[in-house]
Amino acid sequence: MLQEFIVVGRSWKQARLFTREHRLLKEMIIPGVVYALLFLVGMNFFFKSANAVSEWIGGTLGLAEWLQQERSEWLSFLFVMNGMMLQLLLVLIYFSWFKYLILIIGSPLFTYVSEKTEVLVDGQEHRFQWKDVRADAVRGVGLALRNAGWQTVYLAALVIITLIPVVGWITPLIALGLECYYFGMSMLDYSLARVGYDRSQSFRFVQAHKGLAIGTGFVFLAMHVLLPFAPVYAIISATLSIQSIKRTA
Repeated sequence: MLQEFIVVGRSWKQARLFTREHRLLKEMIIPGVVYALLFLVGMNFFFKSANAVSEWIGGTLGLAEWLQQERSEWLSFLFVMNGMMLQLLLVLIYFSWFKYLILIIGSPLFTYVSEKTEVLVDGQEHRFQWKDVRADAVRGVGLALRNAGWQTVYLAALVIITLIPVVGWITPLIALGLECYYFGMSMLDYSLARVGYDRSQSFRFVQAHKGLAIGTGFVFLAMHVLLPFAPVYAIISATLSIQSIKRTA
């Protein structure tokens, strides 16, 4: 897995050079600005919503009144920490749903960019067939819906675990790992579809190369420092990672 993390790190660096060399930045500007605006508006709503949900859960369970009766600074500290972890986990859940919405809406663009990247890497003449792009985009939407369902199930279980003092503190880290894994899977699948992998073969490949998926998802999250370019950089990097694995296989 460590070697796959190294491949991902190298691919992200190559993606930056690749976009500059082939003048792909112009194709990233409009979708990047749209993504950035949606992200900023969405995260503002998510933080407010997470705080409201956390307060509702605390009020429903009567935690505030119970802590006042106990008058224990240690207990108060434990439950304040759990409340913070719950809010962080809820924000990650909301971001996960937002990410899948972007994957569904942007699936045709991601398919096009992934295919164009592969063509440029191979140095082959290629005429884009929009029916193929459409077919891959439909597959991408299906995978996004499938992953959204499974990830939501896992995250719902983590919400319950978050309510357990001390034990619940690790749940945001687990949620972050799930977020990276499932996003990376979606990014890698665009390339795997073009080499003839069906859905089950794609799943087996990602399970055998978890480092590629987790690494791609993690650097995608880190790339939000350069917010507008994160999604397209992710698909270019994922395509370059698959190309690297194919060359060494």
